[in-house]
Amino acid sequence: MNLPLLRHTINSNAIRLVVIGAGMVLMGVIMPVMFAAFGEEVGQFVESVPLLAQFSNFGGGNLFTITGAVAMGFTHPFTLLLVGIMAVAFPALAIAGERDRGTLEVTLSRPISRHGLYSSLFAAGVFFVASLIAVLVLTTAVTMFAVGKGGDIGLGNQVQLWFVGSLLFVAFMSLAFAASVESDRAGPAIGIPAVFILLNYLGFAIGSMWPDMQWAKDYSMFNLLKAQDVLSDGLVLGDVLVLMTFTSVFVALAWYRFPRRDLPAPA
Repeated sequence: MNLPLLRHTINSNAIRLVVIGAGMVLMGVIMPVMFAAFGEEVGQFVESVPLLAQFSNFGGGNLFTITGAVAMGFTHPFTLLLVGIMAVAFPALAIAGERDRGTLEVTLSRPISRHGLYSSLFAAGVFFVASLIAVLVLTTAVTMFAVGKGGDIGLGNQVQLWFVGSLLFVAFMSLAFAASVESDRAGPAIGIPAVFILLNYLGFAIGSMWPDMQWAKDYSMFNLLKAQDVLSDGLVLGDVLVLMTFTSVFVALAWYRFPRRDLPAPA
């Protein structure tokens, strides 16, 4: 790992990280406030109507319990979009984008190996993802205290949710880096992992609401997050191992392929 490159990468993305972090703060405030405002009352009505109850668990969460509201904040499309910018766009632009612009050769002409470049960029990506998830967790925890629900979820469970949430998006990022290493253009490097994440999310959301499509949820990587279960009972070791294995496979693939990829001729 090259520490000067790591610092430069973090500093050059600082503004983007702050802007996205502001969006995570917004999400961390909205979900507990919405639950405190009308969650319990509306939840009693929804549970009395089976059809509405069936559709109340969109994305693995709901607004009718505090754990459900917090869980929804982690699986909401807005959260996915914000963290996805760092988990997908950053890896694509950091390698394939530089190769596309013809500037990757300049970087590699310096005293840094391809393994050093990859590990520095990956470490920066882990920092970005973990920081954004931490902002969501901290903002949610503070807001819960503000609305009188601070003691309803243990601090340890919230830390575990931060860990498994970060791990999920790092797994997606490892796929994005592998696609970026293999691509000469930023478009495919963004499109391949983005489509993969979208299909996983659609399967997770549809399977959450439609019992006959439960199998789609079971095969979705978002189901490994299990935010409500983590907030109530703690993380599931098997799910963590699956995410770590997925990440390790694509990190190993990118680690092997990056030094063996020829740089394209100038366009």
